[in-house]
Amino acid sequence: MIYLLAGIVVALILAYFFSRKSNGEGDNEAPTEVADDCCGAHEVCESDSLLSSNDKAEYYEDEELDNYKEMAANSYNDDQIEQFREVLITLKEREVAGWLKSLQIRQINPPDIIREEALMIVAERRGV
Repeated sequence: MIYLLAGIVVALILAYFFSRKSNGEGDNEAPTEVADDCCGAHEVCESDSLLSSNDKAEYYEDEELDNYKEMAANSYNDDQIEQFREVLITLKEREVAGWLKSLQIRQINPPDIIREEALMIVAERRGV
């Protein structure tokens, strides 16, 4: 008798949830897109932020760029600009903002043209 009563209760609960879902009651919220590299701890993901929130530099297989520490952004020659471009084109779109933050922390001013290209990628990713 107890098993029959428990079975009826479970069936009623399941019927309630299925009817609620088919009426569209649980689907009022729009799906939220979460970045691949977002930790989920923030309401708005900080991975696309260009402001450095910590002092730890992250390297993107670009250690050779440390040679350009504190160099003026408008003083690079074509070969040096190409070194930055090679790193930029190997990055995934979601990594570009982090790369710019890393350069900032490392006190590396990217060449003006590379900075503009990188900012365009970040703006496109944000949908601006």
